[in-house]
Amino acid sequence: MRLSEARVVLTGASGGIGLAIATALCASGARVLAVARHREPLEPLLERYPQHLCWLGADLTLAADRHKVLAAAEIVGGINLLINAAGVNHFAMLEQLADTDVDAMLAVNISAPICLTKTLLPLLKQAESAMVVNVGSTYGSIGYPGYASYCASKFALRGFSEALRRELADTRVGVLYVAPRATRTSMNSPAAQALNDALKSNVDDPQHVASAVMHAIAGDRRDLYLGWPERFFVRLNSLLPNLVDRGLRKQLPLIRRLSQKPENEHMKP
Repeated sequence: MRLSEARVVLTGASGGIGLAIATALCASGARVLAVARHREPLEPLLERYPQHLCWLGADLTLAADRHKVLAAAEIVGGINLLINAAGVNHFAMLEQLADTDVDAMLAVNISAPICLTKTLLPLLKQAESAMVVNVGSTYGSIGYPGYASYCASKFALRGFSEALRRELADTRVGVLYVAPRATRTSMNSPAAQALNDALKSNVDDPQHVASAVMHAIAGDRRDLYLGWPERFFVRLNSLLPNLVDRGLRKQLPLIRRLSQKPENEHMKP
């Protein structure tokens, strides 16, 4: 797909990876309908790219707001690219999470992208060539302690992407699944960042992830896994999960200790 010819609905556009993708798309000449709850973080981009970017406030967990996105996409003449980048996360052991935290995470991370994709598919199918991009995570392939609910949502998003790709195999709509590793965004709590630091995990800038996503879209890729050794661990987990079990078992004391940090107290039931 030529990015300069892309007509995009982008969710989660006001922060982290979504904001970096919005910036890269506008710089490439794409026309972007940025869907986010808050406009303020997008103000500099809206001023810089008034011909390429517009904002729509929406809560994608609500059916009425998803239909607002459809109506806006129809007004601008249709779309050929949907990027589901909205997501939420909590670093906490499962017992520390309130039921409302789990419900919210599943609603934003999996129910909303599935339902929005369903809503926009008729428009996407009208394009000469189109693509759905689902931004998942390395944790969509490796179950990691402290992220059980988040992993569940991203495993589901990966499965949805695979099944949808096969479901649309006889259409002009492709599906790209993106799996970033740890990324430097506000979605990471101080406790999560402390865990990354303690484990000496590589952490990417959102701009690096956005650049890789742009290349994957332009190259009509079907999946994109970022980072080494993370790609190796994804493969190892699929072949020798017991080996990964033993490795992660050694990290459990550290994970449990950091999950109890004060900033995580609000997540306890």
